Amino acid sequence: MKIRIGFGFDVHQLLEGKALWMGGIKIPSPKGAVGHSDADVLIHAICDALLGAAGMRDIGFHFPDTSQEFKGIDSKILLAQVVELLKKENYSIGNIDCTLVLENPKINPHVDSMKKTLAAIMNIDIKDIGIKATTNEKMGYVGREQGVCAYAVALINN
Repeated sequence: MKIRIGFGFDVHQLLEGKALWMGGIKIPSPKGAVGHSDADVLIHAICDALLGAAGMRDIGFHFPDTSQEFKGIDSKILLAQVVELLKKENYSIGNIDCTLVLENPKINPHVDSMKKTLAAIMNIDIKDIGIKATTNEKMGYVGREQGVCAYAVALINN
């Protein structure tokens, strides 16, 4: 069995009145992320981690923000397509570990729902997904609540 590890990162600007999608669920917040798709920063980081582990480039290569096909798309669809790309190459997902970085809102109440949603898409056990959140201690664009970012690592094998 060959084991591979990938790393993903994503960042999106936050604006008043936009929806905040993270981990495939809509989180109540006065500010939401801006992007070509639904701007789900967590799913985008996971997609990049999975694609990177498989040596398959990045999310922008597979789902370019210049394509109308992906305008406003639900990121859960993108993750499902990434999982299919991995399956075609005989990879299975071992586990995912993620960290969200934002000042507000608090993520802890939503972690279980995110894990349940993501596990169903990736066809893995909820216990194989780690989601943590932290602030940026009021520093930088995250600290000023101008943006949100996410980091993810993925272990895959075949």
